[in-house]
Amino acid sequence: MGRETAPPEGEEDMEKTAEQETAKTFQRTRMVVMAAAFAALACVATMVVKVPSPTGGYMNLGDTVVLLGGYLLGPAWGALAGSIGPAPGGCLLGSPIYAPATLVIKAGMAALAAACHQAFGRDRVPLGLAACGIMGELPMVVGYWLYDALLCWGARLVPRRVSPAIWCRLPSASPPPTCWRRLWAAAPHVRREFPRL
Repeated sequence: MGRETAPPEGEEDMEKTAEQETAKTFQRTRMVVMAAAFAALACVATMVVKVPSPTGGYMNLGDTVVLLGGYLLGPAWGALAGSIGPAPGGCLLGSPIYAPATLVIKAGMAALAAACHQAFGRDRVPLGLAACGIMGELPMVVGYWLYDALLCWGARLVPRRVSPAIWCRLPSASPPPTCWRRLWAAAPHVRREFPRL
């Protein structure tokens, strides 16, 4: 009567397995929620502070959220959050033509910064974080440069199929070279500097 019975052999293993599965589910849910929060923050940061750039684009605080998400979430989840957030922000700001590139480029930024942080910046020295941030920004510089080159190259093929008068009226489209010439030649200072246009 006072003797306790031992649980069956398989029951302890089942309890440990259930606890492990609960911990995995909790961790996965936590990462999904944090990734969604970083994606929303990146979208808002992209839209709120918009500083015009001399290249025709704009600079924003979305990159800081993308890098921070990469540091805190790791390469995979950081890349997911970093790509999902800024792309809709860019679309809402009137640059939907850059949305496909933004998805890929921002994911690369977050993944590279997170991998660099995991490899070299674990001691959280500010110089190490800055170096990882610079490494993370490289895909952005190269990626947008290549995407702009692709858009300009593709625009050279368009005049054969679409009238430049129609193409220049398309919102957020990269005008073909003949449209650029007409637009730039219309400005007096451009005519003075470039008389052959």
